Amino acid sequence: MIVLSVATFTDLRNRRIPNWLVLPFLLAGLVVSTWMHGWRGLGQSFCGLGLGLLIYGFLFFMGGMGAGDVKLAAAIGAWIGPNQLFIALVATAMAGGIMVLLWALFAGHLKDMLKGTGDHLKRKMPYAPAIAVGTLLSFFAR
Repeated sequence: MIVLSVATFTDLRNRRIPNWLVLPFLLAGLVVSTWMHGWRGLGQSFCGLGLGLLIYGFLFFMGGMGAGDVKLAAAIGAWIGPNQLFIALVATAMAGGIMVLLWALFAGHLKDMLKGTGDHLKRKMPYAPAIAVGTLLSFFAR
């Protein structure tokens, strides 16, 4: 929760998720999973990490996601494994959709976005809040 809170705050404030936060979190996920569940835990941790990298990495290369978001999703995957990460990513997408609609409404360009006009695609929204909400919701979906 602390890492998700700090990532959300820094993403909202600076539009960045710092490596000093995400990389130790990722490494700790690998270590704790191994310590608690042995080699099977390490395998699950790497599968979750890989799923986060695969899905958000694709979105990053398509221009729809920042590198910090990719690293945060991979780190979360290292902690919760691929099954729960998949649920978290679906919940994140739903939370992100709601957030982008609210963001566009309050920024005054919802009308352009819905019409398909304007330069709304050039506007970037911090996505760590959606990742945090989706991850937290995944704990209630189990």
